Amino acid sequence: MSTMLSTVFTNTFASALSRLPVPNIWAAGTTQQRTLILGVALAVLSNVLFGVLYAYSSFLAPLSGTQVFVWRMLAMWAALIGYLVISGRLGLHMTQLKKIRGIKQWAWLLLPTPIFLSQFWLFMWAPVNGQGVQTAMGYFLFPLMMVVFGCILFGEKLSRLQWLAVGFAALGVGSEIVRTQSVSWATLWVCGTYPVYYILRRMQGIGALTGLLVDLTIFAPFALAYLLLFAPSSVALVGGSSFFILMLAGLGVLSVLAMKTNVDASQLLPVNVYGMMSYLEPALLFVLAVTVLGNPFESAMIYSYGLIWLGIACLIVHGVRQLSRARKMLPSSTSSTKEQAA
Repeated sequence: MSTMLSTVFTNTFASALSRLPVPNIWAAGTTQQRTLILGVALAVLSNVLFGVLYAYSSFLAPLSGTQVFVWRMLAMWAALIGYLVISGRLGLHMTQLKKIRGIKQWAWLLLPTPIFLSQFWLFMWAPVNGQGVQTAMGYFLFPLMMVVFGCILFGEKLSRLQWLAVGFAALGVGSEIVRTQSVSWATLWVCGTYPVYYILRRMQGIGALTGLLVDLTIFAPFALAYLLLFAPSSVALVGGSSFFILMLAGLGVLSVLAMKTNVDASQLLPVNVYGMMSYLEPALLFVLAVTVLGNPFESAMIYSYGLIWLGIACLIVHGVRQLSRARKMLPSSTSSTKEQAA
């Protein structure tokens, strides 16, 4: 029963894909091809949902960006607990956490939590405080910084295209610093600390949903205290309005759905494909910040941001090349399998 409930979303999504204008590809393709299509579709859905969430706070006025962040964390915690209970996976995550013993191990586990919370706060605060473009640029730089961190911390070797990507990004950031005599703290905070969060979680061996459960559960009491002590007016506003209750409930459900589809996509897709798909989110955030949210974008920013986008293009080309090489190896292995079967 629990297994069926935990996979119902993916199965439903796969069934919906079969009704789209690609039935021949879906029906005639191999299991690997169908998995790739499903993973790409989940990645696109995840990035679109994150884009919707980026503009969500603008529809919750007069709540401030910080208040929306606090309400989102509580709504997201409730939605995540609900999902884990219904899917029967709450016990699995609790079993993993029970293996952690001692103050040092718990301190090590909780070390990335402040980074996670600060990133989610910035994600909700920036769009309505004129930092939408700068925050989106931080997400553009995030994959490049992951490449650098991987090289420094894990000894990963960089290809020429990856070095070129890092070089273009460095020139772009340097150009922006020269132009403005500074660089946005929002950009630096996203690209400088978010990689640390993922690297720490990777070193800890904690799954994405388990880490999310820990982060949200730790923050929930502080969120309630903040609302009751420092923002009682927002409690009265939300409690007295069915519109705000529905909007915040939707905020929690969309947040968990965005995270769930993102995690599923990361498990279904090859690393290179998933990495390339990750650029869709900052592109959507950038467009939303300039158009829907009306954040300023100066023409002089084109030079520095253009260099960063050149770096991103180099990473995408690198990923396409690696994927192409992997695909060229498939026919030989497939044919040998058929020969063995014959």
